[in-house]
Amino acid sequence: MKMSRQTVIEIGSDALREIGSDLICEVCIANGGSCCYGCRHLADGIGCTRRNTSCTAWLCGYLKYLLYATGQLKEWDEFWRQVPGQDFREDFTPAVFDVEKGLLIRSIRPLSEALAADLQELVRQHIAIGFILTLREKIDKNIDRLNQCEQDPKKRKKIERNIKVLASPFHRLRRALQQYEPNN
Repeated sequence: MKMSRQTVIEIGSDALREIGSDLICEVCIANGGSCCYGCRHLADGIGCTRRNTSCTAWLCGYLKYLLYATGQLKEWDEFWRQVPGQDFREDFTPAVFDVEKGLLIRSIRPLSEALAADLQELVRQHIAIGFILTLREKIDKNIDRLNQCEQDPKKRKKIERNIKVLASPFHRLRRALQQYEPNN
């Protein structure tokens, strides 16, 4: 099916709202960890002035973990792989292009609320400046590594253990995940 660049950005932005990205971003930004820091399209007090496909598709380690933990990361990745022209903070996506499938992301906002509360608690508990930012990057790196070794079960098992250890401080999220029903 044909899809416009603007439609893809709107679909992605809507999905990010359903995920609850604003809740996670709020905690990181308040602690000096804006993923958009240094972007020329970021305006003080306004935010992003030029949303593009690349930035919409990109997930930080925490958002990636939420989709991983709810079994939705593959859906996200498969959708965005169809979108041509993505580059770091740049967008060379054509005005209209073909996609084979849409994006179906279930609302997990309550899980994001739980993770945001866990992150706030980690900020209070750890005096090291940037602890949650370092944790975010480690989770991100491990999930990326996991996706690169689909054919190696032994390596996958080790990386899955690493992710579990990295996510061990997320007590509220773990409880919320136990009550999470994917069909909602």
